[in-house]
Amino acid sequence: MVDSLSLGGPVNGRSAGGAGNGAGLIGARVLFLLRIPQPRTTEFLQAYERIRHQVAASVTGHLRDQVCQSVTDPEQWLITSEWTSLACFEAWEREAAHRELAGPLRACATEARSMRFVVRAETTGAQSGPTGSRRVAADGG
Repeated sequence: MVDSLSLGGPVNGRSAGGAGNGAGLIGARVLFLLRIPQPRTTEFLQAYERIRHQVAASVTGHLRDQVCQSVTDPEQWLITSEWTSLACFEAWEREAAHRELAGPLRACATEARSMRFVVRAETTGAQSGPTGSRRVAADGG
């Protein structure tokens, strides 16, 4: 049975949404940890391809995503997506289009877990631009 790919609720007792975090950082990262049986890998990757291009082209607040496969367990997959805010992700998640796009991907999974995070600090390397670290105050501002 597949668990819901949705989690809800406040972060630290308050809403996790908002228009970013005030420091030029990515506002939110959503992680989907999935178990995809090897015979369904191709189907899963095809479903991901359909979703990623449509989301990148049309969903407000979506910045980027990645699909990753475990090097120690080939049936373990991780999809990460970065958003300007959790509110943007949650708005898209509530849309019927989200359920329609994600349905074929979810159908491939025997297990699924979703986690949502707000970015509090970021360090960049020399290859990705100015080197340095940035922090966000505990209240997100």
